[in-house]
Amino acid sequence: MDALDGAVVVLYGDLVLDRFVLGTPKRISREAPVIILRYEEERDVPGGGANALANLAALGARVVPVAAVGRDGHGRALLAALAARGIETSHILEVPELATPTKVRILGGGPSSLKHQVARYDIEDVLPDRGPWRAELAERLDAALAGAGAVAVSDYGYGTVDGAAIRKLRRGAPPPPWVCLDSRHRLGELVGAHGVTPNLQELEVTAGRRLDTDEEVAAAAAALRRRLDTRFVLATRGSRGMTLVEEGRDPLHLGVFGTDQVADVTGAGDTVLAVLTAALAVGATPEEAARLANYGGGVVVMKLGTATVSPDELRAAIHLDLGDGST
Repeated sequence: MDALDGAVVVLYGDLVLDRFVLGTPKRISREAPVIILRYEEERDVPGGGANALANLAALGARVVPVAAVGRDGHGRALLAALAARGIETSHILEVPELATPTKVRILGGGPSSLKHQVARYDIEDVLPDRGPWRAELAERLDAALAGAGAVAVSDYGYGTVDGAAIRKLRRGAPPPPWVCLDSRHRLGELVGAHGVTPNLQELEVTAGRRLDTDEEVAAAAAALRRRLDTRFVLATRGSRGMTLVEEGRDPLHLGVFGTDQVADVTGAGDTVLAVLTAALAVGATPEEAARLANYGGGVVVMKLGTATVSPDELRAAIHLDLGDGST
């Protein structure tokens, strides 16, 4: 924990803008059976790989982003949200042909009650292959590796993450000590990371079956580890905690931290990736990093919306879990 504010981490991946539009229920529309909300405000926060960036910054790490946004209003809003969190944005590529991926969540609730999602729409685009973007990102990734203790790869399927670039990381001179990958749709294709962090559904897709028991999850994670030639697989399992399968060690099942009655799971996987990678960057073992990531995930799911975890919150979670009474 004390070393986290000295971590140097590269974040390579897809940046997303999470926009929350808040309103108070007014009445049922006469035009259609839908609620009319009286607009109150909207909030723009970093999402996707940008949420992992925000979490790394909240931990005190020096984070170097290798990523792209569109040259549009959503892109400018995302860059502003990152800059407000002290993240250097001058090296993030602006691509005119890209519409910045944006997830708009509409929340409704009374003035004195919690607001809940009533609708959501996504603006999705893929980084075009034509143009200099791919070569520019590869060059920036090479330059960013100097002095980095780890690389976090956040693949949301919007085209930033290139399989050849990940494979090249393992062959670097010298290679980065740790490369951790979180991929939504291409987990079985992206080879070259030292560790991967699938959720249960993603692991089930790679296994081709339901995984109901600890033993089934561990076996599927071990098979995935061998397939991808990684040092570990950390499977996140929602209310059932996490399972770590590490080369040469017995599976480790971590119970969920806190309560299984969560407030919001939005962005929890990004927090897990950030805490895990930052801890590895400063010398933690995979088990130590997984335990810290489990605390971090348990903290953020009790917050509404896309959220980050602070070092003080992690320390408090550790003390609470150890039962030593300190804060």
